[in-house]
Formats: sequence, structure tokens, C-alpha cells
Amino acid sequence: MNNEYDKEKIIECMFEPVTSEILAELENGAKNSFYLVEKLQISETDIRNKLSYLIEHEFVKEEIKNNEKIYEANAGKLGKALENDSNFENVVDGLTKMDSYLN
Repeated sequence: MNNEYDKEKIIECMFEPVTSEILAELENGAKNSFYLVEKLQISETDIRNKLSYLIEHEFVKEEIKNNEKIYEANAGKLGKALENDSNFENVVDGLTKMDSYLN
């Protein structure tokens, strides 16, 4: 895995409406792809595509257990991305974008 990532892209991914829904589901622990497909009414391919950059940089872990794809958020790493002062402006922009989608 590549340890260098675009901080702005991470924030953008986290606050993209569908991805933020997926991350909200992962907030309370790992979930299998079947659960996410049923809960969010999107395809497994869409879930993987939405999480791909976060998986690539280990903000979300993806593994296969008992022939099921399991996703788990790295809450500590996601939190640190938001805590970084240089990202504060991006977080505000992200929240503004998310708010505009909701309204």
C-alpha cells in the first residue's frame, strides 16, 4: 500500500454522499458487502469503487473471510485526517458540499 496520499482527495472521498453513508455504516464495526448492498441499495461494485481510494491508503480495510468481502474503517486514521489543521479549510468545504447535497 502507498503511504503517500492526497489529503484533499481523502477529505473529498469521506464527504462524498454515498461514501459518507458507507463510512457511517462502518463506524460501529466491520460489515460484509452483502449487508452494505442491502442497507444502502447500491451494488457491491459501486461500494468498492466508492471506497477504492480509501482502501488503497488504508483508511478502510478490505478482506475476504468465509467467502465474504468484509470492510472495516480505520477510525483512528480517518480521525487524524480530519484533525490535521491544514485540512480544516477542506473539512469546512466538504461539509458545505455535503450540506448542499442534502438540501
